[in-house]
Amino acid sequence: MTAKERLHQLVEELPEEDVLAAQRLLEDLCARRDPVLRALLTAPEEPATPEELAAIQEAEARIAAGERLIPHEEVRREVFGPARTVRRRAHWPR
Repeated sequence: MTAKERLHQLVEELPEEDVLAAQRLLEDLCARRDPVLRALLTAPEEPATPEELAAIQEAEARIAAGERLIPHEEVRREVFGPARTVRRRAHWPR
């Protein structure tokens, strides 16, 4: 049995609740072959600007003061509306 045949067999044996996780893993593996994506993923991180550092400090102070945080899903609903879903493409980094 070849490696690809074994992989197909494993996919067929997966419980339904694990299919999405396996799909994402395989998409990630395929996406990493993209030279542009690879360059983005391996690029050195730029140092934060003074403005970014100030924004981080402000956010940390607001959290420490007990301000209500807005969950990502709530922001997404406000920006895109309740009916729109954002789908990730295989070549987008996660």
